[in-house]
Amino acid sequence: MTKLTQHSAPIILHSSSTAAKKAAASASTPASGTSTPLHRKAAVGQAAKAAASGGAKQGGTSVSQLRNEIESLGIHAGSKAASSAGSASSAIQSAVTTPVGIAHERIIDEYRRREREGKAELSLVVVGHVDAGKSTLMGRMLLELGSLSQREYSSNERASQKIGKGSFAYAWALDSSEEERERGVTIDVAQDHFSTTHRTFTLLDAPGHRDFIPNMISGAAQADSALLVVDSILGAFEAGFGPNGQTREHALLVRSLGVQQLVVVVNKLDAVGYSQERYNEIVTKVKPFLTSCGFDAAKLRFVPCGGSVGENLAVREEGGDLSKWYDGPTLVEVLDKLEPPARLLDGPLRLPVTNVFKGQTAIASGVGVSGRVVSGIVQIGDRLRPVPGDESGMVRAIEVDSEAVPWAVAGANATVYLSGIDQIQIAVGAVLCSSSQPIALCDSFTAQVLVFEPTYPLVAGTSIELFHHSANIPATLTELVAILDKTTGAVAKAKPRVLTKGSTAIVRVAVKAGGAAGQSSGIPIEDAKSNKEMARVLMRMNGETVAAGIVMEAHSASARVQV
Repeated sequence: MTKLTQHSAPIILHSSSTAAKKAAASASTPASGTSTPLHRKAAVGQAAKAAASGGAKQGGTSVSQLRNEIESLGIHAGSKAASSAGSASSAIQSAVTTPVGIAHERIIDEYRRREREGKAELSLVVVGHVDAGKSTLMGRMLLELGSLSQREYSSNERASQKIGKGSFAYAWALDSSEEERERGVTIDVAQDHFSTTHRTFTLLDAPGHRDFIPNMISGAAQADSALLVVDSILGAFEAGFGPNGQTREHALLVRSLGVQQLVVVVNKLDAVGYSQERYNEIVTKVKPFLTSCGFDAAKLRFVPCGGSVGENLAVREEGGDLSKWYDGPTLVEVLDKLEPPARLLDGPLRLPVTNVFKGQTAIASGVGVSGRVVSGIVQIGDRLRPVPGDESGMVRAIEVDSEAVPWAVAGANATVYLSGIDQIQIAVGAVLCSSSQPIALCDSFTAQVLVFEPTYPLVAGTSIELFHHSANIPATLTELVAILDKTTGAVAKAKPRVLTKGSTAIVRVAVKAGGAAGQSSGIPIEDAKSNKEMARVLMRMNGETVAAGIVMEAHSASARVQV
C-alpha cells in the first residue's frame, strides 16, 4: 500500500504468493471483537480466491434534470467491456521475458491473449462522506481477502489501542500517515490491491472530508469504477446526503470524471440492528439522485454491510440478523461482476503524473514516476518527456503491482523509472509522453460544461480552480459563449450574462499558470475528439465544485512546445 503523494516512497505491494501465505495465516488465527469469527470469513474469502488462481496471475435546480444534461455532454465513455478491455496487471505479470523494443502491435496481441486467460483488472475508487467508514470497510475486506496479513492487522490493533483509537485498527491499513492516524480521517489517496475470483482491483481510498476534495478528485480521475459508502446511522446519513455533505458531490464528481459503474455500500447497518426499514429508506433516497446524475439505474448495485464487523463483505453470517431479510450477493460478489471499460491501446502514450520520487534500489533507481496510463503503451527503452518540461529521460524499469515488467498498457497504474533526467524536471500534474508524440500545452480552451449548484452564479471573468487529472491550477472563465438547450443541444441563448444552476453551456477558459521557469506556460490537455480521457475537466470555486465537462477545442500556448 502506498500513498499517492509527491514525496512518498515507491509502491510496495503483496505478490500473489505472499498473499496466499497471509491468507493461510489469517484463516488460522481468530481476531477479537467480531460478530462472525474473522478466521472463518477470511477462509471463505480465500477459498474463492484460491479457486480462481489456477490461471495466470494475473436549493435551486432539481437534481432530476442532471441525468440528461450529463449525458448530453458526452463526458462518459461507452460502458461495454470490449475485447481490448481487461487486466493490465494480469496481462503483464509474465511478460518480464518479452524483448525490449518490440512492436506495439505484438504487445497488444500479447496483452489481449493474456487478458482472456487471466483476470480482468479494474481501478476502484472508494468515496463518500467523512466518517462513513470507508477506510475501515476496505481495511477489513483487505484482511478477509488476504491482502492484509493477520500480523499487520494485529500490529495496527495494538498501536491504535495504545493511543485510545482501537476502532481505527482496520482503517490504519490504508490511513498510514501519522497525521491521518492522529486525526482519524483520510487525507491522501491510498493505493492497494486485492483480488476476487475473476477480477484484480487497484484500490484507491479517497478522503471524504470536504477540505481534501482535490485529493479525492485526483484519485477518482484514475478509476474505472467507484464504491460509494454511505453511513446508515440516523443523522449521519442525512448529514452526508444533505446540502453540505459530500455524498452528493462525490457521486457527481465520479460521474463527471467518466466513471459509469457504481456500487453503493449501505454501511454500519450493525449499528442500527440491521434494520431493513432503514436500508430501504436510504436506497429510496439515494437511487433517484444517482440516476439523475447519469448512472444507469439497471446497473446500480446496493449492498447492505457492517464494515467494522465484516458482515456481508466476503461472507454473510448464516442465521444472522441481516440474513433474515437479505439474500443477495456479498460485496465481494458484486465487485467480482464489474466490467472493465475499453482501453485506448492504440493512442499516443499519455501518463498523467500523480507521484514523483527518487528510486531507492539498484533496479528501481533513477526518478520514479507513478500514474495511470490513460492511453498508449510504455516499454523499457522508450524515451519519455514530461509536459510541461523540455527534458526527456530513458525508461530503465517499469513496475505494476510491485512487479518488474517490460511494458504497461492503457489502464495500468504503473511506476516508471527514468534515467537521464533530474527529479526537479517532473511535477505532479505533468503528463509523460513519448518524445516523438508530446501532448500540446494549451493556455486556453473551449469546453462544454454542466453547471452544478454553485452558491454564486458564474459570470465572465470569474476566477476558478481547474482540475485535470492530478493538475490543479488557477484559471479564468473568459467568455460565456452560449447556453444550450437541455433536450436538443442547440444554442438556446448566445453570449449569456450569467450561468445559473443546472445550465449546460459552452465556455472559454484561460489558464493563468502552468509552466515552470523558462518553460512555456499552459496545461497539457487534449480535446474530446483526440482523447476523451485527456479532455475531462472539473471547475471549483470557493471550496465547492461548480461545473464539469469536456474540452471541445484546445488552444496551444503562444510559446509552443518544441520537439
